[in-house]
Amino acid sequence: MKMGTPVDHGAPAAPLERAALQVRFRAWMAANDTGPWLIVLVFALLLPFSVPRVALSDEVQYYAYLRSVYFDRDLDFRNEYEHFAAQAERFGDQAVTNALLREDAMNPNPRTGLLRNVAPVGAAILWAPGFVLADLGVGVANAFGMNLPRDGYGRPYIVATCMMSALYSLIGMLLTYRLARRFSGDFAATVATLTVFLASSLVFYSIILMPWSHAPGFFLFALFLTVWMRHWRRPLERGLPVWLALGLIGGLMVMTREQLGLLLIIPALEALWTYGALVRGSVFLGGAQPRQTSPQQSHDDLATARARRWRVALRLFGRHAAFLATLALTLTPQVLAYQILNGRPGPSPTVAGKFIWSSPNFFNTLIDPGRGAFVWAPVLALGLLGLAWLARRDALLAGLLLAGFLAQTYINGAFGTTWHLRGAFGFRRLIECTPIFVLGLAALLAWLQPRVGRWPILVGAAALVAWNIGLIAQFTFIRPGVIRRELVWDDMLYYQFVEVPRQVFAKLWTLLFDRCRLMTNQTC
Repeated sequence: MKMGTPVDHGAPAAPLERAALQVRFRAWMAANDTGPWLIVLVFALLLPFSVPRVALSDEVQYYAYLRSVYFDRDLDFRNEYEHFAAQAERFGDQAVTNALLREDAMNPNPRTGLLRNVAPVGAAILWAPGFVLADLGVGVANAFGMNLPRDGYGRPYIVATCMMSALYSLIGMLLTYRLARRFSGDFAATVATLTVFLASSLVFYSIILMPWSHAPGFFLFALFLTVWMRHWRRPLERGLPVWLALGLIGGLMVMTREQLGLLLIIPALEALWTYGALVRGSVFLGGAQPRQTSPQQSHDDLATARARRWRVALRLFGRHAAFLATLALTLTPQVLAYQILNGRPGPSPTVAGKFIWSSPNFFNTLIDPGRGAFVWAPVLALGLLGLAWLARRDALLAGLLLAGFLAQTYINGAFGTTWHLRGAFGFRRLIECTPIFVLGLAALLAWLQPRVGRWPILVGAAALVAWNIGLIAQFTFIRPGVIRRELVWDDMLYYQFVEVPRQVFAKLWTLLFDRCRLMTNQTC
């Protein structure tokens, strides 16, 4: 080396620094969950494709509670029904008029003179924060000269309500991910959560048919499980505040969708198991274990332990009673609404008359070729199958979740005339069971991952999602007159793999910027 030649000491530093950054990044990735970020990202990418509107008869009934109570201070829904019926009739759609305004022996109710509303009030309660913020925003805008209609029908009110549903769906997914994360790694929990969301009816009722009760109901069940499982396997450590919170959430579940009350079979069966364990003495209550010193002392120790178990059981019974009391108190708005609308503290006879106790369509709800839940969304079958792998980690939890699923399937099969849900996308009445399916699927994927690797799992998940997207396209604008009744398998593969890509590409501009034109009722 010649004298005076500069030595470049910094040249090797750049690759070393990059390598160090890569090592730190990988360490950060290994130490931190990426699932929540991916879930939020996917949801944020989907939200611009949403269709916030109130148009269908079920949507109108849910929304009417919110608008009528807030603006009219009553439960007389005639003006709400007439408003949305007039909007639909502009596009030749008589569904709202026929469902809500057509008079028959029970409409208006002969006792009260009020028009029928078979929707529960819970969804309106959960949407209320967004609705109130929208009204405040309209007031502020009008103060600055905007002159927006402050009537509860305008676009700000509708969009705010629909976005509340989307928000609840997102929070529900994040809570569900955390539940799955307790029993599996980040990869399995993330893929399970996103796959069940994107490959089932949940995405449809979160992004397209937004003002329904399914997204709020899903959120509430995920929240209930989250609070309940904080003390899983330690039921005696659940204090009174926890049971009061569970009573409040459980009451909101029932008010959002009455059938969700059967999901409370999960804590009920856990309570029976706990009482049985107390009776058997197989629950450790803390304190020193009895020592065998003499027959008399041993007898006294056993008597003391038995008395202590009885005290613990009575204390637990008091907490369960507080839970039930809170649950009943939370249901007060629903009972009052029933009384005002129907003249009795119960649902409309048009709902009760559909119920058959023997649940003759129990299996049809799952495997019917045209309307079965597992046929529309095979990911649900995989999630239920995965409970067998979850049982390897926790047999009691898997059994309780299975009991909750079976209870929902039972009541869906008990609706003798409407079990098939024709006109709905997929079997929407099982959407609230999403946490059950995600927990099962995550357990299955956690078992598969070390055996097959990540890429086959991702390819399988993508196939399930693509199948569901194809069904959404067929249902909404390709052949709604066929698929809305039931799945038709004769030409299903042709439509899924040929017609769906062709028509989606042909209508890409409309899908991106004018989706409302693709709706039967273009009330957007």
